[in-house]
Amino acid sequence: MKTCSSTKITALAAFLIMFSATSAFAQDMFDTRIDYAVGDGPSSVFSADFNGDGYNDLATANWDSDNVSILLGNGDGTFQSAVNYAVGYGSNSVFSADFDGDGNNDLATANYYSDNVSILLGNGDGTFQSAVNYAVGDGPYSVFSADFNGDGYNDLATANDSSDNVSILLGNGDGTFQSAVNYAVGDGPESVFSTDFDGDGNNDLATANFYSNNVSILLGNGDGTFQSAVNYAVGDTPHSVFSVDFNGDGNNDLATANSGNLGNPGDVSILLGNGDGTFQSAVNYAVGYSPRSVFSADFNGDGDNDLATANSEDWENPGDVSILLGNGDGTFQSAVNYAVGRWPNSVFSADFDGDGDNDLATANENSHNVSILLNQTHGTDAVDDSPTEQLPSGFELAQNYPNPFNPSTTIKYSVVTKSRVVIDIYNLLGQRVTTLVDKVQSANTYEIQWKGKDNHGKAVATGVYFYRVKMGDYTSSKKMLLIR
Repeated sequence: MKTCSSTKITALAAFLIMFSATSAFAQDMFDTRIDYAVGDGPSSVFSADFNGDGYNDLATANWDSDNVSILLGNGDGTFQSAVNYAVGYGSNSVFSADFDGDGNNDLATANYYSDNVSILLGNGDGTFQSAVNYAVGDGPYSVFSADFNGDGYNDLATANDSSDNVSILLGNGDGTFQSAVNYAVGDGPESVFSTDFDGDGNNDLATANFYSNNVSILLGNGDGTFQSAVNYAVGDTPHSVFSVDFNGDGNNDLATANSGNLGNPGDVSILLGNGDGTFQSAVNYAVGYSPRSVFSADFNGDGDNDLATANSEDWENPGDVSILLGNGDGTFQSAVNYAVGRWPNSVFSADFDGDGDNDLATANENSHNVSILLNQTHGTDAVDDSPTEQLPSGFELAQNYPNPFNPSTTIKYSVVTKSRVVIDIYNLLGQRVTTLVDKVQSANTYEIQWKGKDNHGKAVATGVYFYRVKMGDYTSSKKMLLIR
């Protein structure tokens, strides 16, 4: 009995040591935040390269001051002072993509009180032209851009909280847009996201519906029109929706940030996709108090998509972000929280200091600033087409990281015998965008970086892309998401 008891104690001690080490790793993943002042009441934050220097910059939509703040990144995780540009009234969401085909990132904001979207064309040097407004539904709360009709131009979708619908504005490719067409969704949509849910190559829509406690899925027909919404139950009062592949089956899944209600502090819901546009029942995970935004990226470099939520505050709970590491099978570890500014309404992830890790930015409504948390997981720069030391046991193509990404991502692959290696990037229409590798390589493991550009060096649009490798008789492809 003594031996058995001793064995149990030893095993328990080993488990506790391992658990403690894992917890310490999670707790130390991000540095203490650094705050930067922006406009009044920032409700949304987005990151992209606005001045073409290869560094990720920031844009915030400021609810109270009716403007957007632009903070140019220095490439080391620090940012320059904010410059503000006027937009519509009650700017609640900001998104960036190239709307006029000049290779510069432009801006779109959803303006709650003026019932419109503002378009600010980028000059390529970090400055923007004056806003041009387009009418949408009532109370637009969120804006997203993708190509809905397959013409190669970025279109717009807004989630309209007051009219319970989404507005679709097809882009003309010159920075202008056609009149909005509306589609009914659940009650009080406060977030919209677009990707391909049924594998047909067309961008579909998902909305998080605050008052009906569900998400609406609208499958795209590929011509800019959408099928009627199908709803799936999630947690109480969802504010935000995000989509990526959580279990590695190649299908896009869903995550919603649910702010909860009296007696329910809120949570995140995970709905695994079946690949045909339908979803499994939601599984919920506890996070910080009353989460209002959710984002997914690979934070610990294991190739699995993790979660970050921006959590509100009350008299007992300070504002923070929760990190839930993904297990790669659609499940997640317990949340670890990091302090940020007051009342964070939005969270976004990109690499701000050029070390290859996904960092965090939050828009903090009550402290009128953004918080930057730098990821310390790796701390080394990604290499380009470079072999590693350990020889592989077989041909393999790994999931790119980071994913989603902006402006660049790394693809890792293994060559088991000397072979000609070809790695191509394709868009949703099956058109080849660029070729990353086309040469004979010896047995080894390699990494190659894609900077989101086509064969002519032109930045490609936000959307889903596929990368395919052919090595001898081995062929494999995977999906990735570029968000500009």
